Amino acid sequence: MPDNPHALPGQVFALPGQRLIALEGRDAAVFAQAQFMNDVKALADGHWQWSGWLTPKGRAIALFALLRLSDQRVWLAMPDADADALVEALKRFVFRSKLALCVREDLVIEGRFGAPERAAGPAIGGDADGIVELDLSGDGDARTLRIVPATQAAAADEALAARWALADLRHGLPRLPASQAGQWTPQQLSLDRLRGYSVKKGCYPGQEIVARTHFLGKAKRGLALFATAAPVAAGTEVRGESAALGTVAASASDGATHLALAVLPLERAEGSAWIDGQPAQEIALLDGLAR
Repeated sequence: MPDNPHALPGQVFALPGQRLIALEGRDAAVFAQAQFMNDVKALADGHWQWSGWLTPKGRAIALFALLRLSDQRVWLAMPDADADALVEALKRFVFRSKLALCVREDLVIEGRFGAPERAAGPAIGGDADGIVELDLSGDGDARTLRIVPATQAAAADEALAARWALADLRHGLPRLPASQAGQWTPQQLSLDRLRGYSVKKGCYPGQEIVARTHFLGKAKRGLALFATAAPVAAGTEVRGESAALGTVAASASDGATHLALAVLPLERAEGSAWIDGQPAQEIALLDGLAR
């Protein structure tokens, strides 16, 4: 039985705030390889991966699912960042590349709790109606992300959208609000769990910091998941019994369950934790979202 009575098998619902950026043209995949933190060149056509765009200092500006449809068509399914602002920022790096960047207003992103009909693992699914599927299933949670024409958009369901965000956090997918953009390295966000970045692919913004941290073994912090009795905001301090431990990077709530992903030292003494003055119970992250 699903843990949310609204989560009927097959029910499709809107994912508010999620938007699609398209890179199209002869140099689409080449541009994505040069700008984003995962290895687009090694990704086969018709497959997708987690990725992101970093500052020169190796901090995550935006995280997204990158779909390589072909050498000339790359899509970014963007859950949190300001897609319009990101497109304008990326355009400054196009130079002489044969490439068009835009937010696809004619396409919307939806969710469904249940296994995809055509997608599997990193393989993208599609049908004759123009619906594209991604398999976001993880441990104990089958999920399908759908990209569909706006004319076929599903209705909003606040409860289901909240449950979706909670599932993201349970699997260690940070849902970064604007206040946390540019704050954290991929290692601090434990994006190795999602195979979300590459240390071998060559140059991209922030690559030197990411690679140095990896090869010198200097990653000292990572994600920890906490449940609290009431919602907490990203940016809130996590405190131990005698000192500050770290900071909440992302949070989600459905009114009954309240979760927070915090960046904390990888090596720390066991003990109680508090967030915003309330006890916080650490719970294990789920696996299965790596692609």
